[in-house]
Amino acid sequence: MSDAEVTAEAEVQPADNQVENTAQQPQQSTEATEPTEPTAGEPQKAKPEPVRKSCSSGLAQWMHQSQLSIAFTSYQSGRVYMVGAEPGGKLSFHERIFQRAMGIVGNRKRIYMGGLYQVWRFENVLQPGQVANKIFDACYVPRNAQFTGEVDIHELGIQKDGKIIFVNTKYNCLAEPSLTHSFRVIWKPEFISKIVPEDRCHLNGLAMVDGKPKYVTAVCKSDTIDGWRERRDNGGIIIDVETNEIVCEGLSMPHSPRWANGKLWVLNSGTGYLGYVDFKTKSFVPHTFCPGFMRGLQIHGDHAIVGLSKPRYERFEGLQLDQNLADKDSEAWCGVQFINLKTGTVDHWIRLDGPVTELFDLTVLPGVRCPMGIGQQSKENLTMVTYEDATGTSASTVAN
Repeated sequence: MSDAEVTAEAEVQPADNQVENTAQQPQQSTEATEPTEPTAGEPQKAKPEPVRKSCSSGLAQWMHQSQLSIAFTSYQSGRVYMVGAEPGGKLSFHERIFQRAMGIVGNRKRIYMGGLYQVWRFENVLQPGQVANKIFDACYVPRNAQFTGEVDIHELGIQKDGKIIFVNTKYNCLAEPSLTHSFRVIWKPEFISKIVPEDRCHLNGLAMVDGKPKYVTAVCKSDTIDGWRERRDNGGIIIDVETNEIVCEGLSMPHSPRWANGKLWVLNSGTGYLGYVDFKTKSFVPHTFCPGFMRGLQIHGDHAIVGLSKPRYERFEGLQLDQNLADKDSEAWCGVQFINLKTGTVDHWIRLDGPVTELFDLTVLPGVRCPMGIGQQSKENLTMVTYEDATGTSASTVAN
């Protein structure tokens, strides 16, 4: 498939006939901007290597027809990327800076994301029918940052009552934000003897079923500090949170379990295979090989949307993924693949080349055509003021 044109938006404020715009900035390309000329006596700074973004030619059309967009994170670059289809048919690639952007989950109304030491909550401030800058039909603005301390937040889920739950990897448990403390422990594996900041089993993935936490992934059953690093090859497990039963074992660095279409899908990341669980044999059934270290999975209809990273060989060397890539005469790459579950083929893809080599998590935003967001330290946080009336039945957006 040929590469399609990708656009990247600058820091902008919502603007349309329903929303005032006071500081719209021009569109940026995907290439890095030219450095400014040094003053006399200053050394010449090297031009930063650009992040080159490309995608399959039909992706924008497919996303438009599927009435969805996606958001994915990279803690390596400290960014959240929002991808959607512009009205003109181009792929919109909108990115914002957040320290150690990790797990992300959301919908048209709201997004939650784990950061370096907080859980971020973003609200879509655009009302139905409003459009920002004649392009964006959703604008996610940070409205709350719940400070947790550095607990290594991995994946998150939205519970039936609206409360957020997250994988607290450093403390080997599932947790909720607390009003008075860093977090509230909801559950821990039975083999973890106590709540301590030691990342013993590398608990990392969370599958929600009917608004409840149901399955989690861990790299192993270790109950000693950093013990998981010696069990990366085949110590991986999936645990049923309600029963504490291990429902799948023998995995290699599993991530991102997801319940969909009557199956528990999971990324067997150390091998490069997307697959599902055979509950009778407690084993993994491979479905599709992906050329990279997989993290982040969403099932939408007949498609699995998977995040890919280039492996960090100082930590992940020696995994079966290396041999599987060699057997297929392939190199690992960084990006997102849209896999047709009926055929096992990659229908569409996004690829990032250059200094960004690792992604972490992704979420689907159903009903959103083209999203944008406001960054952690964006100046728009000063001017993006919204209010609702006394009854709470309506809201207005104001840029002051």
